[in-house]
Amino acid sequence: MEIIETKIKGLLIIKPDVFIDERGYFFESYNKEKFIHAGISLDFVQDNESKSQQDVLRGLHFQNPPYAQGKLVRVMKGAVLDVAVDLRKDSPSYGIWDSIELSESNKMMYWIPPGLAHGFLTLENETVFFYKCTNVYNKASEGSVRWNDPNLAIDWGKSKPILSEKDKTAPFFKDFKSQF
Repeated sequence: MEIIETKIKGLLIIKPDVFIDERGYFFESYNKEKFIHAGISLDFVQDNESKSQQDVLRGLHFQNPPYAQGKLVRVMKGAVLDVAVDLRKDSPSYGIWDSIELSESNKMMYWIPPGLAHGFLTLENETVFFYKCTNVYNKASEGSVRWNDPNLAIDWGKSKPILSEKDKTAPFFKDFKSQF
């Protein structure tokens, strides 16, 4: 397993060792000991899965303390452009975003620590997205930032994604008050 740092402290790309033969493939998607060694020593308490058609954009979502979540995300089928934005007000990368393409073929994962907003755009039909969370979902703690905020200037590669009403009307980053 290879752990790759990004421009945002704590946001990690995880490349598992994938073993392929005539039967198919095998890889270890989670190993607590290896994750602790990489500095990820939080326990996972909830797993989530979503299925989406192509061009669906979900995000940018987060949960405020005390229900802030770290997320280990990956694609089981299809592909996404996965984006994380640093919301930690004392971080040198506050307001900075990073992205990666996650797919069933590259099998890479993204570790998104608490204090970052997260979103993804599906690049293929029938995309199945999976995430392990370090805290349970709490509706009263949920928050979001506008996916197309001009101050963040995220390059989604799409100008007209399919959005929920919540994501269409999320607050702009300039109006966001960080609790992290």
